[in-house]
Amino acid sequence: MRRRLGAALLALSLSACAPRVEAPTPELKLDCARGFDALSADISAQSGFSLAPKEQGEPFHYLNAEDGQISYMVTEPGAPGHPAILKQQVDRRVAPPRIVTTGCPYGDQAGYAQLVAYLESLAKARGR
Repeated sequence: MRRRLGAALLALSLSACAPRVEAPTPELKLDCARGFDALSADISAQSGFSLAPKEQGEPFHYLNAEDGQISYMVTEPGAPGHPAILKQQVDRRVAPPRIVTTGCPYGDQAGYAQLVAYLESLAKARGR
């Protein structure tokens, strides 16, 4: 009995010291056919994502994966290209890793192109 208890306590204490391994971000398929409202609700409901602080006057919000590998931009009324959803994901299959932008342009195509250019400029500024 003591040996089992000792072994259990030893295993518990060793596991407490083990480095925490984060699970990879679950990937939501960006299915544009679902429509803006349904897809934005799916994105908001994902576990492992948090709403980024919003800058005053920005007509969109960001949802970021806790591991930093995926971000979504969801437009709000007044944004160029609204309604639109954009996804940025780190592609580690290439060296150096790069950010890939995809999305669902439900509104004005020229406005959507402005959003893509904006996100890509942010990625370049961060050196990704």
